[in-house]
Amino acid sequence: MSREYLKKAPLTAKSDASETKKIVRTILDEIEAGGDKVALDYAHKFDKYEGEIILSAETIEAASAKVPEKLKRDIKFSHANVKRFAEAQLGTVKDFEVEVIPGFVAGQKAIPVDAAGCYVPGGRYSHIASAIMTVTTAKVAGCKNIIACSPPRPGVGIAPAIIYAAHICGADKILAMGGVQGVAAMTYGLFGLPKANILVGPGNQFVAEAKRMLFGRVGIDMIAGPTDSLVLADKTADPMIVAADLVGQAEHGYNSPVWLVTDDRPLAEEVMRLVPGLIDDLPEVNRDNATAAWRDYAEVIVCSDREEMAQTSDEYAPEHLTVQAEDLDWWLNRLSCYGSLFLGEETTVAFGDKASGTNHVLPTSGAASYTGGLSVHKYMKIVTWQQATREASRPVAEATARISRLEGMEGHARTADIRLQKYFPDETFDLAGEA
Repeated sequence: MSREYLKKAPLTAKSDASETKKIVRTILDEIEAGGDKVALDYAHKFDKYEGEIILSAETIEAASAKVPEKLKRDIKFSHANVKRFAEAQLGTVKDFEVEVIPGFVAGQKAIPVDAAGCYVPGGRYSHIASAIMTVTTAKVAGCKNIIACSPPRPGVGIAPAIIYAAHICGADKILAMGGVQGVAAMTYGLFGLPKANILVGPGNQFVAEAKRMLFGRVGIDMIAGPTDSLVLADKTADPMIVAADLVGQAEHGYNSPVWLVTDDRPLAEEVMRLVPGLIDDLPEVNRDNATAAWRDYAEVIVCSDREEMAQTSDEYAPEHLTVQAEDLDWWLNRLSCYGSLFLGEETTVAFGDKASGTNHVLPTSGAASYTGGLSVHKYMKIVTWQQATREASRPVAEATARISRLEGMEGHARTADIRLQKYFPDETFDLAGEA
């Protein structure tokens, strides 16, 4: 390959997390041992909040009343789109049965988990959309107990818009607790909550590490790192829009990688010229993040042709992948490693992040090479079942006995033997396992 890096990232999003692991392990162990009281102690320490932990109906109603009607309409619009898309996803999961041999029927059932814990960030930014994305999909999947958990602000509590969004999307309980202590409360079933079967939603490095440590005890959507985005652009792309899309994703955090991959050097150079000005024009808090992300983690890569561009993209396996190039169908059919794909100038990552319907909880740090993002499927257990007539069980039992003995698993073999002896007492079977 003949890639040329006009800009190479001096840092990567993977950093030494040993101190984070130590802190998270201590908090989880102490909360598990001490229960509600220790969780509250950590909430007071980190959240600096001493208000209501499980929000009452009156608190939810009061918070909802503070949300402007225009914002309520926007939240309802986003919720409707996410719900519609999730319902379509649910339609792709079917129960079925098949007669594998005459008289022997096997089947599949999709069963939603009982309790879902949905973490909604509320620190630097109030992630209203995360409440919509996580709670709505859990509701559509059929989870009976949905807990929304979000960090409260000192003396204020959870942002009213997050409370409103979680409520209208179907949260059964809203937990005012952030960070590791919030994740632990949902996992251990503190404060009268049902123990979560799965934890979903984005969060900082402490939340991500807590989910990683708890995986196995509970399910998780994914182990998330800093958000990342890649733009594929050819000579037909508008450099100003490409630059704006890169800056828009760089504002997520100081370590959020953004990458431009193109086969047009003049476009790349123009985008690089435009980005600093667009960053300087942001509000200060956003500007600081975007400045660091562009300086330390961004890359601009020039390739020889679109095939090399596609290969490069698949190697990076970005969380968000935007294509601003000719022949969008070619890209749709060719690309294979991404969390969510945005085809054409008319759509952008922010649409998916906020309101278009696809989910914004997506695999980061190259995980898109082997998994997709949050969907109704994450909340579903795909289980199997079987039932047979005695006659149909005969050839299966014979094969099972012989294979089991060949493997050295005599106990397995005898579970088949006993059925053959009972169902066909007058017959003799060759059940030796011979290599």
